[in-house]
Order: sequence, then structure tokens, then C-alpha cells
Amino acid sequence: MSFAPEPPHHHGKAPVALSETAVLLCNLGTPDEPTAPAVRRYLAEFLGDARVVEIPKAVWWLILHGIILRTRPAKSAAKYASIWTKEGSPLKVWTAKQALMLRGYLAVRDTPVEVRYAMRYGNPSIAAQLDQLKADGVTRVLVLPAYPQYSGTTTASVFDAVYSWAAKVRRIPELRFINNYHDHPAYISALASSVREHWRLNGRAGVLVMSFHGVPERTLKLGDPYHCECHKTARLLATQLQLKPEQYKVTFQSRFGKAKWLEPYTEPTLIAMAQAGVKRVDVMCPGFTGDCLETLEEINMEAREAFTHAGGEYFSYIPCLNDSHEWIAALAAIAQQHLSGWPTAPAGANAEERKASQARALALGAEK
Repeated sequence: MSFAPEPPHHHGKAPVALSETAVLLCNLGTPDEPTAPAVRRYLAEFLGDARVVEIPKAVWWLILHGIILRTRPAKSAAKYASIWTKEGSPLKVWTAKQALMLRGYLAVRDTPVEVRYAMRYGNPSIAAQLDQLKADGVTRVLVLPAYPQYSGTTTASVFDAVYSWAAKVRRIPELRFINNYHDHPAYISALASSVREHWRLNGRAGVLVMSFHGVPERTLKLGDPYHCECHKTARLLATQLQLKPEQYKVTFQSRFGKAKWLEPYTEPTLIAMAQAGVKRVDVMCPGFTGDCLETLEEINMEAREAFTHAGGEYFSYIPCLNDSHEWIAALAAIAQQHLSGWPTAPAGANAEERKASQARALALGAEK
């Protein structure tokens, strides 16, 4: 097996990056543009991941390429177009802003490390960003998934991408991975702050619906902790907001295919609530750290319409954490805990030592 070429090495040269230590914030991904061809490329990569769809590969390949990629891209492209901004895909825009702000927040906390972002599917890819970090002189990488709750369908897939990249690299940087932070006090507090601020500005409905992304129910029975971690997040948030059990509901959205997924499903629950006489609801998506297609279109458009059509009168969507101060501060706290023990000094802080190292290397016959 041949390995990928290493970046050019110059003894004593300071890294281009802020530090030799970096945080890589990884999110799910997005098409490059809201068009059918771009969505087709994205879905082929996303739905082609065995972590996402656990069906025998040969059978799934026929379904994916024979049916789904022929019919779904145009419909999905229209949905993406409905939420696309001048800056681009909301998910990518928010993830980029979070990475930039996290870099500043960590620097203020005396942890001046490089921070980049990557997408599991689409661009910039995890492999491309890891290549760039290496080229910029980074030797330690903390992989921080944008998923508070661990799932084999999301978090583990990010780790797979890192492992796959590492298997092709000669000189692998030190790596650390964050599995979850579903019950981290700073994350829960950030969620609570966002809800309270929304209530302050918009008033409060009688019921708060917490909608998490769904996964097939069989993953729970096979040992995936996602379902439990979602409920723990909801319970801790409800406690901070001093909600009684009847004042909030936990639901699951984005069901794909005919298999049974985690229940109760979000949209049918909202319809049933409206038909039962519930007129006002607040809806949030705690598992999404940045607004995206699943929150802006599926919840704030489709679920809103379903609720009001069934007799509901007031549907208030609470935005994701996005670039709120409380959330970036929480991200910084989470990252700092996992960076513990790693050197985080600015890259240029030991210039004299680098100069001496270069002199020794040249004396021993190094070319540069």
C-alpha cells in the first residue's frame, strides 16, 4: 500500500496555523448548491454510508441508484432552495461562524489553538481539512462532532472518516475524539437560555415540543445510546426550565423509509395535539446545534403547516443555538476539557528553539 505524500518539511519553520494543536468541528454536511445535480452528489455520499443505512450493500445499491437518486434530488433541491441564503447553506454558514467564534473564545480563555470546520458529506470534507491542518503544521487534532447526542449513524461516521484518512497517511497527528456532550451543564444552560430569551421576546405557549432527529428503532435495540441521550437532554433542560411533565414532549423527526423509527414522530404528534384542542405550541430542536434543512424547512415550514391545518393557532419555532454567546462559550468549555494536557501555546512562541533545531538539522545533513 502506498501512502499519501507528506507536506514539504522545513526544519525549524513555524506552523502556518495558530498553534500545533487544532480543534476540528465536524457537522453532517450539505449540498454545494440547491440544484438537483448537487443534491444528487450529496445524497449519493450520505445515503451510501453504511453507518446511515444498515441494509446489505448490494440490495441498497440497487435501491439507492435505481430509485432514490432518480426521484429524490429534484424534490430535495426545491426544499433546500426554500431555506438557502445569500451566504449559502444555513448549516454550512452556522458551522463556519461557530468555528471562527470558537477560535476567538478559546484564545480569550488562554487556549490559543487553531479551529477549523469540516463536513462529513460534502465540502469541505474531513479528509481535505485534515490534509490542510497537516500542511499548516498541526500535529494534534481534537475531533469535535456537532452532535451533542452520540449515534452510530452520525458521530461514529465522523470517526470513520477520520480513521479512513489516517489509514492512508504516513505521519498521523495525535488524535482525540469527543463522543458526546448531551448532558454537559454548559450545553444544557445554553439551551435553557435560548428558550428563556425566546419566551421573553415572543411569549410562552403551554407546551414545549423538543424534536430530535430520528433513527431506526432497531439501532436502540442493538445498543445505540442515542435514544437515551436525547431523553436525558430533554429531562435536564426541562429541569432547568422548571417544566412539569405535562408541559413538554419529546418527539423524533426526519423518518426515512418504511421501517419503524424512534417514536413518537414529530409531525403526527403535533397534529394529534391540535386535534385534541391544543392551540399553542413552542417547538425546538435541541439535537441540532445550527439551523438547517431539518429545522428550517421540515419543522418551521412543514410541521407548522400540519399543526395549523389540524386546528392549531400558534406555532412558535425556537431557533437552534447557532452563534449565540452561551453556545460558543459552552463549546469552548467542552473543547477545553478535552484539550487538557496538550500543549496549546501559539506557534511562534518558541522561535529561538526552532532556530536552534534548524541549525542542528542542517549540521546533520538535512536539506532544509
